[in-house]
Amino acid sequence: MAKLPPPLAYAVQSEIFARFQAAEPEPKGELEHVNAYTLVVAVALSAQATDAGVNKATRGLFAVADTPGKMLALGEDGVTEHIKTIGLFRQKAKNVIKLSRILVEEYGGEVPCSRAALQSLPGVGRKTANVVLNMWWGHPAQAVDTHIFRVGNRTRIAPGKDVDAVERAVEDNVPAPYQHHAHHWLILHGRYTCLARKPKCPACLIADLCPYDDKTEPPGRA
Repeated sequence: MAKLPPPLAYAVQSEIFARFQAAEPEPKGELEHVNAYTLVVAVALSAQATDAGVNKATRGLFAVADTPGKMLALGEDGVTEHIKTIGLFRQKAKNVIKLSRILVEEYGGEVPCSRAALQSLPGVGRKTANVVLNMWWGHPAQAVDTHIFRVGNRTRIAPGKDVDAVERAVEDNVPAPYQHHAHHWLILHGRYTCLARKPKCPACLIADLCPYDDKTEPPGRA
């Protein structure tokens, strides 16, 4: 396999994230939630689905079931009815009920703040656990999705051959002052600017710092 290029130098990383911070000082996740439990459910439901699609489905769901106990009372069929517009909705409904039962029986209805405990819940992987740890408890956990994987490699902010390697690269290379919001800045950059098929390089605030060879136009800042 081809050797990965090295990550960008610390000074360049610092300038990139200083620009991200100046443009969006407090970036937020786009999944709607009202507490740690609804955040877990929303992120678990977002696998292979858009945030907009999940939000549309969960508004009604969370209006009637915003705790594990209420979700169990709603039942699998009730959950299914609310989320049937989301991909893999039947399996996701099963997982929501299973994880709700575990939270009630083993954690007193509270969401644990441990990555290992979160990952033990049905339908909750490392990415979901990291999102919850970061967004709810403020841990500098890096949730790597397809956007961060693409941006990390394309810009060389955090190159890696798989999501775990990119997660480690973000932790190792992004300057400490920017660790807390790093994954949000990278997700938003990948979602709205550094697109997969046709990145919006002319509108990119870090185009002059990005080594990507196939820019849609030569880099330059006004």
